[in-house]
Amino acid sequence: MKYGVVLFATDETIAPAVVGPALEERGFESLFVPEHSHIPARRESPAPGGGELPRHFSRTIDVFVTLSVVAATTTRLTLGTGVALPAERDVFHTAKQVASLDLVSGGRALFGVGAGWNREEAADHGIDPRRRGRILDEKLAAMARIWADDEAEFHGEYVDFDPIWCWPKPVQTPPPVYVGGDSDAALRRLRDHGQGWLPDSGDAGSYRTVRDWLTDEGRPDVPFTVFGADADTLDPAGYEDVGVDRITFWVDPGPERDVLARLDAISERWIR
Repeated sequence: MKYGVVLFATDETIAPAVVGPALEERGFESLFVPEHSHIPARRESPAPGGGELPRHFSRTIDVFVTLSVVAATTTRLTLGTGVALPAERDVFHTAKQVASLDLVSGGRALFGVGAGWNREEAADHGIDPRRRGRILDEKLAAMARIWADDEAEFHGEYVDFDPIWCWPKPVQTPPPVYVGGDSDAALRRLRDHGQGWLPDSGDAGSYRTVRDWLTDEGRPDVPFTVFGADADTLDPAGYEDVGVDRITFWVDPGPERDVLARLDAISERWIR
């Protein structure tokens, strides 16, 4: 089993240049960094988990800047977006950023994606929040073409371009796309566009249902990464049997001393 961490990177928390080496020193395999371009000051979309939206959601450092710094200060760590929101992003810039991160890190990029919970955030990007899932699907298909083809083109409802040149190409072919979420739409996205699944932490029985469905759909070997588990309460019984090969633990964003102490505690319990 591989073990990683989910950690918001903000201007008020531990620096990316510190957290990457700290993870490697403690035996962690991966870092997943969430993304928000901004948080609208007025919104109706409920915060994940309910209640007030934590401050760190509105203070995120750009995810690809963060992971590039981590890439430059580590040698082994898998560098994951957890999750990026491609529906809100320009398809060409995003394809280039993922490929560039994969190149400069020597093939360590992992592209975790989701449709996003914040409808007002999506609307600010000029997209209809009701269609963000379909837009995401098309952008994933288009990026796959950009990464694979020297002269890529794509013609869809939301993404449409004639033949283009776009380098660099990623080291991994393709960089692994891990799809977040367990809705019907997210699972179809996983089947059609994903190399891995990024579900919230749950019991092995709930994962078995998805594994059986993927097998019926001709995708029996999709790896599962548990996303944002609580290191103090997680019961991983049966995980390996259903194809979980990585567990990532939520770490509260905070100052360097607090984050390093939490990493020590998780490492002592799960890795060392």
